[in-house]
Amino acid sequence: MEISPNTIKAQMMRLKPLLSASSVETQRRGQNMIGDIMKFKYRKSVIVKNHNFDNFSASWVLPKKELRSGVILYLHGGGFTSGDLKYATGVASTLSVLCKVRVFAPAYRLAPEHPFPAALDDAVESYKYLIKKGYSPSKITLCGESAGGALCYSLCIKLKELKIELPGGIIAFSPWVNLENTGASYAENAEADPTMSKEMLDFYSKNYTDDFKNPLVSPIYGDLSSLPPSIIFAADNEILKSDSEVLDSLLKKSGCASKLYTKSDRWHAYVLFALSKDTDDFTIINQFLNKVMSDENRLRWMRLDNAAKIYPAARSNTWSNVFRLSVSLKEEIDVEVLKSALDITVRRFPSICARLRRGVFWYYLEQTPLAPEIKDEASFPLTRMSKKEAGSCALRVIVYKNRIATEFFHALTDGTGGMIFLKTLCAEYLSQKYGIVIPAENGVLGRLDEPSESELEDSFQKYAGNIQASRKEQNSFHIKGTPEPDGYINLVCLKLSSSQALEAAHKYGVSLTVFLCSALMRAIQKLEADKHPNIKKRKPVKVLVPVNLRNIFPSKSVRNFALYTTPEIEPRHGEYTFEEICKIVSSWLASDVTAKKMAAKIASNIYAERNLVVRLMPLFIKNFVMKAVYNAVGEKKSCLTLSNLGNVKLPDVMKPYIERFDFILGVQATISNNCGVVSFGDTLCINFIRDITESDLELQFYKELRDLGLDVSVESNQKL
Repeated sequence: MEISPNTIKAQMMRLKPLLSASSVETQRRGQNMIGDIMKFKYRKSVIVKNHNFDNFSASWVLPKKELRSGVILYLHGGGFTSGDLKYATGVASTLSVLCKVRVFAPAYRLAPEHPFPAALDDAVESYKYLIKKGYSPSKITLCGESAGGALCYSLCIKLKELKIELPGGIIAFSPWVNLENTGASYAENAEADPTMSKEMLDFYSKNYTDDFKNPLVSPIYGDLSSLPPSIIFAADNEILKSDSEVLDSLLKKSGCASKLYTKSDRWHAYVLFALSKDTDDFTIINQFLNKVMSDENRLRWMRLDNAAKIYPAARSNTWSNVFRLSVSLKEEIDVEVLKSALDITVRRFPSICARLRRGVFWYYLEQTPLAPEIKDEASFPLTRMSKKEAGSCALRVIVYKNRIATEFFHALTDGTGGMIFLKTLCAEYLSQKYGIVIPAENGVLGRLDEPSESELEDSFQKYAGNIQASRKEQNSFHIKGTPEPDGYINLVCLKLSSSQALEAAHKYGVSLTVFLCSALMRAIQKLEADKHPNIKKRKPVKVLVPVNLRNIFPSKSVRNFALYTTPEIEPRHGEYTFEEICKIVSSWLASDVTAKKMAAKIASNIYAERNLVVRLMPLFIKNFVMKAVYNAVGEKKSCLTLSNLGNVKLPDVMKPYIERFDFILGVQATISNNCGVVSFGDTLCINFIRDITESDLELQFYKELRDLGLDVSVESNQKL
């Protein structure tokens, strides 16, 4: 049962004489208790992350139901003498939950230990920090009560001096903007104000400064022109009412948008109590945020990138294009910590924590409001993702002992984008679990940064060439086998020393990708020769090698931005030695993987998408056509895919906690084998996956590596 405003007001009246006569330390303890109560009230509805600056600390408060983009920079009240991080976090929790937006709350340095301009300097540093994190000024709203309300306006005046772009709006609760304490309401409301007295405010102001008319101390003496829109709240019976009235009047005279809201029978900064009888105030606040920052209840949606459009159309009742990336740590996973880390990380990746939606003409992605539930491991990886699951969240996070696995429907991202997500999730987990500070580098993104538009762009549209590449290719040999009767997926991992494998590749003068591709093609060549002794019946051996286009074009996209090249040998010409295959593959990649040729391949794909007839074609017809084309030619041009993500680079502080990474491609609709490669430190993992019982390819590839002098260990999920 909620206490009535009149009861709260009466209790404040009784405590007022005690508060007026108490020391700074006593007042600090009292204010911090209020923060503890607020923090406790909303503890299950927010996620709190602390951030330390050189001179002060701050907290990020993220609502679990975050439905608004942008951030509130909350500057707490307390007469510049009171209010610690607990208090700032408590009030920030109220704002975060009721406005459904993240809040950054610095606990700036306090007087008398740190007089003016310490609080203002910390406010400036906090604002610069948010801009550095990627928040545009228009997406930042300042908010504060009492001294914090004044600090919002002092900050804007200072930002103008520094020629830094101003925030989008200001929300002020009972702002104390005249530290001379000379307003008319000081006398008019001296008896009626249940919390504040002139003597108390005189004490605070003298602790903070002796220069009361400094515009950076008392903003009403400053140049208020060009300040962002404001809404101001005050109680009719508080002694600081005239501060709000004067501020509102001066803002309007300066040409600024401002609106003052007053309410009777309340008290100083009453809005922050968030009483049910005052819900109209938060309605006003949310309407203001809709105007100056962003609309509520609007989840981000994105068109599928060019490469992603085929995946929803091509899926079937037995197959979906899903791939897995995983990291194995040196200790078992704490699932509760991982849940918290996932809650924060998914907000950073709105295009990856997303669900597939069906439009009239195309599918599209919609950001999910919550992180997906963490799943337990199944008996095999990459189980089929149903349409219902993809429509709920097309991302999976799976835990098994010391392993965190992420599985992505390919319409979300490619291997590079998925690895950035996994590394960032792992960094947040380690940060929370072990209290280490992990910098945003080597593919680890700042978990609290605002996603940039460049990360979310469809880079195919940007880098398409003017000339289209030919799509004509020969069909390749396919490995056939006995389908697993229960849909089981077999996984075989070949583990090698990265340094030993690189040394072997360098002996042949080729890269590791060329080396592994050549060994795989030689293994397939032998399998085809065994199946077709008659050389005239043999087909080309072709391996599809994905190309990370970010290495060719300056893209930061975390969505799909990869194409492929398909080196081949023609077995009808006779048997190829390993050295011959290395030369063919190396030459093929050197000539095909260039900016001009990749741009032409992009243009071929983009042209079909931009065709007016195709664009106006209803989605059900597009699906039928794309599925038919995919089934007819999509998987006939290569034996399988060999995708090498390379060596995983991490911030140094993460490395001692990590054992290995794995990359597993899903089987394709009609191709039973696939291969994903990734390395970390000196561990190279080559993961083969298949949906047939025969393991001929893995065995022959293993023999090839052994013949090349490599030490190989084998792991599998073979059924017992």
